[in-house]
Amino acid sequence: MSQFFQIHQENPQKRLVQQAAEIIRQGGVAVYPTDCAYALGCHLGDKSAMERIQRIRKLDDKHNFTLVCQDLSEISTYAKMDNQCYRLIKAHTPGAYTFILNATSEVPRRLMHPKRRTIGIRIPDNPIALALMEALGEPIMSTSLIMPGEDQPLSDPYDIRDLLQHSVDLVIDGGYCGMEATTVINLVDGVPEIIREGAGPVDTFG
Repeated sequence: MSQFFQIHQENPQKRLVQQAAEIIRQGGVAVYPTDCAYALGCHLGDKSAMERIQRIRKLDDKHNFTLVCQDLSEISTYAKMDNQCYRLIKAHTPGAYTFILNATSEVPRRLMHPKRRTIGIRIPDNPIALALMEALGEPIMSTSLIMPGEDQPLSDPYDIRDLLQHSVDLVIDGGYCGMEATTVINLVDGVPEIIREGAGPVDTFG
């Protein structure tokens, strides 16, 4: 049976955030809010937790997880950025964007695209998610909470609890946080390429 934490959307309670971080640190799978939708997340590089998420969503081994980061300095540990990419990402974070970048050696191999050694990175504009990563001290390995056969992410934390209470270790109720995926921008070659239009505006990417 999963735990259910009601965390304030604007002023997350430190005690609950610390407890949530510890659940993830100990190998738990958590549902947590972002600025676009609820996400499934686990400890970076935890193979068992990652496989549980794959089973929940019925994903194959080729699905790319995203590293949800706290800030730009954390991104630089896991992804390679030149000055132009850095400025572009800085101008659009935190926000509803996932950036595809070349991965550094710090990224576990199973998280990268198997042929291109790339990784999806994002910094969400959500106080709960940011507080959770601060408490963890590292990114959360994540994927949107879209159930098999569905096109939209789940948005009601009570429905999520009822559906997944035996499949995850924690559901964080952070209120309604939307039902739209991030906009995905490929920056591998240094020139922005829009892979998917989502919640983040694309006009500034030319």
